[in-house]
Formats: sequence, C-alpha cells, structure tokens
Amino acid sequence: MLDKELLEILVCPVSKAPLLWREDANELICKASGLAYPVRDGIPVLLEEEARSLSDEELRAL
Repeated sequence: MLDKELLEILVCPVSKAPLLWREDANELICKASGLAYPVRDGIPVLLEEEARSLSDEELRAL
C-alpha cells in the first residue's frame, strides 16, 4: 500500500494529471496520458520509459 499523503501529491510526469493507485496490479494509472507506472518495492517509478501504455479496454474500465 502506498502512503495516502504521497498519492495526493503525485502526478503523471507526462500530463501532470493525478494518478490512480491500482493495488492489484501494483501500478499508478494516468487516464490523461494512458500510461501505467510500476511501483517496485513500494516506490513509484515515474519514468515515461518505464511506463506501459494502457489499452483502450483498460482505459474504458477506469
């Protein structure tokens, strides 16, 4: 689990939009940019080159 206060201040480095925590996938999701950032050992990896692109289906489900 990520710290609630940390989640409130983190934003996507690409779009500057807020991020959603998906605990089941251990990812931070940005709807605006369509990217999912990994969280490794409890540390968000907010690098565009480390993010994966979300499918259209994943974006619709958010």
